[in-house]
Amino acid sequence: MKPISYWRWPPVLRLFVSASALIVLFGALMRFIEPETFRTVFDGIWWAIVTAATIGYGDIVPKTVAGKLAAIGLIALGTGILTAYFASVSAAAAARETAFTSGQLRYTERGHAVIVGWNERAREVLLRLARQDASMRFVLIDATVPSHPLSDVPVHFIKGLASDDAVLEKANIREARFLLITADPHKAEAEADKDTIVTLLAAKSLNPSVYAIVEILTSRNVQNAFRAGADEVIQTNLLASFAMTASLRSPGAASVWETALHRLDGQTLRLLEPDEQQIGQPFAAVQQQLLKQNVALLGVIHGDHRAISVAPDRPIQQSDRLFVLAP
Repeated sequence: MKPISYWRWPPVLRLFVSASALIVLFGALMRFIEPETFRTVFDGIWWAIVTAATIGYGDIVPKTVAGKLAAIGLIALGTGILTAYFASVSAAAAARETAFTSGQLRYTERGHAVIVGWNERAREVLLRLARQDASMRFVLIDATVPSHPLSDVPVHFIKGLASDDAVLEKANIREARFLLITADPHKAEAEADKDTIVTLLAAKSLNPSVYAIVEILTSRNVQNAFRAGADEVIQTNLLASFAMTASLRSPGAASVWETALHRLDGQTLRLLEPDEQQIGQPFAAVQQQLLKQNVALLGVIHGDHRAISVAPDRPIQQSDRLFVLAP
């Protein structure tokens, strides 16, 4: 492997190496010039550090003319190099913070969730997940906001169009575990769905194994989303129309539903695999067992994961998944 030229190193690294070499050089030089004052090379290095840093403890000082001339040389050279090094470190830190805030800093970790689109739904998702699972890491992609929109939540912001491969690469989509694409509220429903499917195709082409959850507004595009590689489709218009229908048939039902959702902040809907003891037992018996663990069994998912059963006498099968509300 061909070594990288010194002049191609990052400026901070070059200054650090230069400063270190200068300090070691003068430390060894002072040991050679005044062996009685500087009993070891380390004593010389210690003196060179505190001298170049303009600290000057005074515990070790040169006594000969040659030693004092060497000290003058160190002060002239070393102070400038150290000052430039610390200035470069500060500038690099400031540049990194600016890049992070403006959404230009590449994300390098893995196993994270990528959320596309900044809107009220994305905001609520990030806030709730940050409260419920502090270990989960998030990357937000959006092209409309000028800077990091949620700086008080541990989320990495990437500015740009999520359908752009370069933006997805910057979000490290290849190492992501989840992908959530929210619909653009500023566009017509059909146009928003089109953008969602294009973004999904781009993400799946880079990471076919990422678990993709997409928000679709029109029912005719649901199958298109599944064809594009969606693992789950959330139809927000369908959920909203369900609440509206419930209120029209039973006034106040939607308000009760909304109140219940607010009170379930410490719980979440989950799909669980049945254990060996639950397999073969009727739904009602398993429901009572789970209630003792503060887990509410709402139904049993079977088949293609779209059929749900609440029949009390139906036995739990190994291929079933338990749809529960749990802490």
